[in-house]
Amino acid sequence: MKYPQNIEEIALLKPNYMGFIFYEKSARFIGNQLSKATFQSIPTSTKKVAVFVNESAENIEEIYQMYHFDFIQLHGHETPEFCKKLNNKGINIIKAFAVNEDFDFTILDDFEAYCELFLFDAKGINFGGNGQSFDWNLLQKYHLNTPFFLSGGIGLENIQAALNFKHPLLFGLDLNSRLELNTAIKSVEITEQIFKTIRTNEQYSS
Repeated sequence: MKYPQNIEEIALLKPNYMGFIFYEKSARFIGNQLSKATFQSIPTSTKKVAVFVNESAENIEEIYQMYHFDFIQLHGHETPEFCKKLNNKGINIIKAFAVNEDFDFTILDDFEAYCELFLFDAKGINFGGNGQSFDWNLLQKYHLNTPFFLSGGIGLENIQAALNFKHPLLFGLDLNSRLELNTAIKSVEITEQIFKTIRTNEQYSS
């Protein structure tokens, strides 16, 4: 999310999580546009996530504390040691990984102790937001205990396929670019429609 009015519109639909990107190279980079008033208008039932890519621990901690985020999402080449440093400061971490046929799931072992959740995205030219899906069946190779978000090009055209995907540790669906008619502006109509579809699914009805 980026723009105040759009944030308020989507917040009324009560998403479980809402992300804010603090990565300057992203078209969704929120920078200094996130006012505390707008942030505080979001219902407490919606968890707020600050998204970073290869950012310094000091900047992450400053932003996390400034807004009182619930989670950070690390979408770059952050190491287990980096995650440990932040986790030791009481910061809840979602660590994202780009998955393709060559992805080595054993690299997750060293991250598990320091991350609340993982996020599995398609491997693309950017650090997320590529609007591309990957072969979700690759995730059947995942056998750790940390729940995960399924991400990567999920929209109205494939939401039913995403809902049909089963894995005991699937925590939720991460939605981004396919909700947009214009970059960084989420369509209220598309978002409302996809939320209704998700919430009528037995797995996500709660």
